[in-house]
Amino acid sequence: MAHYRYAVTWSPEDEEFVATVAEFPSLSWLAPDRIAALEGLDRLLRDVVADLCARGEEVPLPFSERRFSGNLKVRVPPERHRQLVIEAQEAGVSLNRYVNDLIAH
Repeated sequence: MAHYRYAVTWSPEDEEFVATVAEFPSLSWLAPDRIAALEGLDRLLRDVVADLCARGEEVPLPFSERRFSGNLKVRVPPERHRQLVIEAQEAGVSLNRYVNDLIAH
């Protein structure tokens, strides 16, 4: 369970801390303090993973253990594509480098 991507934030609507885990977006746990929220979610997640395993269902891999190719395909309208090519040319870099720099900022 330790390799999953946990987050604990304040929920103004609930007036409590809410713990979430990115790999299981439907799970959350509310508690009056951060530690209790995280501990509650951890117990819930252990139960959910045990249940998935018992039923022979796939358990999501933690993002930290997944392999990513580094390739990202994005569809844009032809006019935007043209504009990006022009901007990359004017910047003196490849389209890939230009778009990568845009994403990074």
